[in-house]
Amino acid sequence: VQLQASGGGLVQAGGSLRLSCAASGRTFSDYAMGWFRQAPGKERDFVAAISRSGNPYYADSLKGRFTISRDNVKNIVYLQMSSLKPEDTAVYYCAAGHRPWSYEIDYWGQGTLVTVSS
Repeated sequence: VQLQASGGGLVQAGGSLRLSCAASGRTFSDYAMGWFRQAPGKERDFVAAISRSGNPYYADSLKGRFTISRDNVKNIVYLQMSSLKPEDTAVYYCAAGHRPWSYEIDYWGQGTLVTVSS
């Protein structure tokens, strides 16, 4: 699976942003999808994931602000981010696997940078 993330950019604190990740190469619906993020000097952390059937999983600290969804016709997974904070600044990566919420990843996409200014 090839994964292409997009939608990152500069946003003010309190603002919103929607990331997209387009998949190609294999059957999109065969995989659970996830989003991770990595801030400078830090490890890559789990953000959100969505199962093949559409069940969402979120990092506890992000529940209520981030929403993950998928479109199995367009082969795209989205991450809607709202009430953004400067600490949300990171490179965001999409991933495909059997259990992304458990870091069981088969494929990674390239990152898209999100910068939240205060």
